[in-house]
Parts: sequence; structure tokens; C-alpha cells
Amino acid sequence: MRHGRTTSSSLEDMVNRQVADRGIADPRVLAALREVDRAAFVPSDLQAEAYDDHPLEIGCGQTISQPYMVALMTAELELAGTERVLEIGTGSGYQTAILARLARQVYTIECVAELSERAMAALAAMGAANVCARVGDGTLGWPDAAPFDRILATAAAPDVPPPLVEQLADPGIAIVPVGPRSIQNLVKVTKEHGQFVRTEFCPCVFVAMRGRYGFE
Repeated sequence: MRHGRTTSSSLEDMVNRQVADRGIADPRVLAALREVDRAAFVPSDLQAEAYDDHPLEIGCGQTISQPYMVALMTAELELAGTERVLEIGTGSGYQTAILARLARQVYTIECVAELSERAMAALAAMGAANVCARVGDGTLGWPDAAPFDRILATAAAPDVPPPLVEQLADPGIAIVPVGPRSIQNLVKVTKEHGQFVRTEFCPCVFVAMRGRYGFE
């Protein structure tokens, strides 16, 4: 979702104005946003908007998320650097690249093969060696690699897909945009000692998650 719309002329300006000035204070998240150039994941015809404060079309009906939303969701994962993370919706690979900077291993699933191939090429170019990718139904998770310390969905579902809850480690955190197609809320599911706590913390608008537990 767009929290105001601003234009930034540089990567540093983007991080300062759109992220840090809006309350994202995690130094590791801010450092990752400075290290991963969003422009490398934006289509060539939209390079002039690479650092602007809004999502951008990347083809196949998908988008690269607003920088603030990427930062917020990443910060809510509370990554320390030792985690195995499952990402649902590789998209452009930008969020994947941020996670790769902050976690031990990233498993990412994309339902569109073309986008997955493009994203992995961009990730390889930046030297991300700790990313495993798969094309398929992200709502089913990645059973043969579970459990995951963290799970992040970058597409909206009617509710948190049950397989993702089942594949969450203990302790663990999952972040999923949940709600109707028109508008959702970010839902944070925290698991500890076998108990689940579910909280909603931010309105948002994401593309629809496809698959058995998605909208299609």
C-alpha cells in the first residue's frame, strides 16, 4: 500500500526519506536496503522511477513492492542472520535480495517461470549465493525443506495458508498480507512453545496470491 508518494533521486535518498524517516530503525535492514540497488530489479523503461515511493509493474501482472513496505515487512521478521527463510512470491527478486543479505538461507517460490528466471539472473549478478528457487504453488510452501524460521509472503491471500503455518519452526515468525483483493492487512503469526499468536499491524494492497489457498 502507498503510504504517501514521494520521489527520490538516489538510493541513499530513498532509504533516508522513505524508510528511516518513517520509523524503520533496524540498522541491519537499513544497511541491506543501501547495499541492494532497487534499480537492478526494475524494468529498463521504469528506471527513472526506481527510487520512487510506489510499487512498479514488472510484467506478468506482478509488481516490485514499495520500498517502505519491503523495509517494514523485513523489519517485522526480526532477522538475526542465522535464519532459514521461506519467501512466497519471488517477483522481481528485490525482496529476495534483501532477505539474502540478512538471513542464512532463503528459499523462494514463484508461480511464474519467466519472473523466477529473471529474478535469479539478477540475484546471481549481485552474488547472492544463499538463495534456492522453485517455480510452483507458493501456498503449499516447500515441505521438503521445512521447517523455516521465518516465512514471508509478498502476495495477498484470503487467509494465512495452512501449509505455511505447518511449516513454521518453533520459535518462528510468518508475515502474510491477508484480506480481500481490494485491501488487506499485514498479519504477523508468531509461534513459540507450540503456541500461535496472530496480530494485524498495517493496511496494505498486494497482488493476489495464486494457488490452492490463494485467490485462484
